[in-house]
Amino acid sequence: MVAAVGLVGAVAPVTRRVRAYFAPVNRDAGVPTLFDAAQMGTFELGAPPAPWVDLGWCSNFARKSATKIGALTTGAPAVVQSQVVTQVEATVQLEFESWGKLQLALAAGSQQMNLLQTANGAAANGSGGLAGPATQLLAGSTATSLNVGATAAAQFQVGELVAVDEDYVAQVGFVGSGVSAAYVSSPASVGNDINYIRRVTLNVGRVVGVAGGALQLGSPLLAGAPPSGMQASPLVGFVDREGGGFFQEWSGLFVMDGEQGDRVIYHYPRLQPMQGSAEMVEILAGPLERVRLAGAFRALPVNDANDGETVLCFRSYLPGAMRAV
Repeated sequence: MVAAVGLVGAVAPVTRRVRAYFAPVNRDAGVPTLFDAAQMGTFELGAPPAPWVDLGWCSNFARKSATKIGALTTGAPAVVQSQVVTQVEATVQLEFESWGKLQLALAAGSQQMNLLQTANGAAANGSGGLAGPATQLLAGSTATSLNVGATAAAQFQVGELVAVDEDYVAQVGFVGSGVSAAYVSSPASVGNDINYIRRVTLNVGRVVGVAGGALQLGSPLLAGAPPSGMQASPLVGFVDREGGGFFQEWSGLFVMDGEQGDRVIYHYPRLQPMQGSAEMVEILAGPLERVRLAGAFRALPVNDANDGETVLCFRSYLPGAMRAV
């Protein structure tokens, strides 16, 4: 047998870290965000294709298959004649290297809420008291510039966080622009709070400039350009709770970039958290400790359009240039 000329022998991928990306699932329609490695597999790690959101590097990435295969036997004594899949299950665990709104939401297990600035005299509450009035957005707002008018803009400060979404006016079902952030069973269950959707929305940003009656944001809003009539509420941070009956659901993408030009991609179309909020502590030096958000997820099924098979995960391998296959 003559060796192929110019090819380098294939080796096991050597990688440093795993990069995590997540994208919304349309909860009302039950439609995930699909990733086609044939079309998009070579994307730059810092610039994922829309609507995938880069959540940075993660540590201790571990994927586990709990799929069970059973034997079909016949005769006496029993003889294995064939095999059958009796259970299909997969889980993913990881620790996020950075803390942010989306990382917190993914690791929270249930709703991940915004600590909206409270109204004067509001009673104390664990997930934030009654919020102050929101500011209406005007026409001309974009995903990175919120037009609120000169008078309203003067009430905001550079460095402030804002939540941008619609008023709650008795909506029932999934709520939240861009991502379904919570499920409302009845107006009474959320106290008919006009600010409830902004309280749970993932459509948040950091104000990095105030000029010309507009708030300039440091990064685009997750839901894109807000329509005229949406409202902006200032917030001081985020809060999640141990407990609650709502399950986040996201499409997940995890990329291992090989040192020799290859790439391994794990695509989970539907992931739901399988634990409440948790952290892992790493000792650095002296009294210093690094706290990482720990997430654990269970994969839910989709049907592959190519053959109708029910699957949980797609693992793609893109060989490095001129590697033997």
